[in-house]
Amino acid sequence: MILVLLANVVALFFSAFVAGVLVGVLLIPSVRRTVADVLSHVAERLRRRPALLLARPTGKPILTPRANLWEDQAVLNPAALDLGGRVHLIYRAIGRDGVSRFGYASSADGFTFDQILPYPVFAVRNPGGPGAIRRYSPVLYPSGGSWGGAEDPRMVAINGRVYVTFNLFDNWQMRVGYISLSEEDFLAHRFERWEGPFYISGGNQNKSNSPLSSKNRDKNWTLFPEKINGEFAVLHTVIDEDPNRVRIEYTDALETLPEREFDTIDPQKVPDQPIAWHIHVRSAGPPPLKTPYGWLVFYHASSQDEPHIGYKLGAMLLDLEDPTKILHRAPHPILEPDMPYENTHKAVVYACGALVRDDLLFVYYGGGDHIVSVATAPLEEFLQALMRDEAPSLATEPLTRAA
Repeated sequence: MILVLLANVVALFFSAFVAGVLVGVLLIPSVRRTVADVLSHVAERLRRRPALLLARPTGKPILTPRANLWEDQAVLNPAALDLGGRVHLIYRAIGRDGVSRFGYASSADGFTFDQILPYPVFAVRNPGGPGAIRRYSPVLYPSGGSWGGAEDPRMVAINGRVYVTFNLFDNWQMRVGYISLSEEDFLAHRFERWEGPFYISGGNQNKSNSPLSSKNRDKNWTLFPEKINGEFAVLHTVIDEDPNRVRIEYTDALETLPEREFDTIDPQKVPDQPIAWHIHVRSAGPPPLKTPYGWLVFYHASSQDEPHIGYKLGAMLLDLEDPTKILHRAPHPILEPDMPYENTHKAVVYACGALVRDDLLFVYYGGGDHIVSVATAPLEEFLQALMRDEAPSLATEPLTRAA
């Protein structure tokens, strides 16, 4: 008898709760909007193309911070290269001193990294200016928690030489540099033979007066993995006044780029603009991958429906003959921070490395500004899904400076 009475009381309370929720949905505008947003988000996820989503085959990080003082706070944003039968990662590492350095790891299968060097393979000498607070702090330095050093490498091999482009961050001055090494020395881990660093961006020296031009904020440039018409091709921004274009600079010699005058757009100066699934594009991801259908490019962007998420990953296909032309763009993110380990310090996935092995696409990325992981997809299926034109809406208004 008591159990029956208790069950009836619980049922009554539950019914009252459900009724209260329904009343809230019907009568309270803020609750109605919240419920509508949730339902809209669920419906959008259900409409996504499964072949155009990256899977997480390991379901966990492949690299995490280790006890070494130079990498005990965070490892993130790895460059990747398939060379000599192994997958090689050059990853960004941050120690408790707040300096970003590069570490090295390699794997036979692309998933299990059984060779991780205990020392940095590259570091900038004497980073930092008089205003830097020299310690690791994701609050003070939201771009990973580092106040200076070498950040976010991208890596390619061209004509027997390995090139690594990266961001040089020094007390809020940001430029792009590169180092290089012969493939033979790279495979033998003779990292003391790096040539460079050399600047490839000129900071404030090579910019016009365009209101969207970056001033002391050059970041995230990457090389194409082969020369185009005999020249190095540098993808320096995936933002243009024409939403169907990216910007590329060509050169015979990388070290001459700082002397040129050309504009690379600062994403912080660009107003929100709806293109495909996002309203704000941030930067290119890994170096482009050449396919029979075009150059496959991944990029980082933010969406309006989830402003709390820092970066999601998008995909586009560039024309082989004219790589500034965007042929196709994914209508939804292909990877976003859904796993707990991708939300440690902030909700973010940030990819700097990608390669293809046995027709399987590998994308290496940093999660939550704290760990390194990998996502995969069958390449041909992914490309076919990307080329299915369900034309996402593209902005047609010219870019103007953000207020």
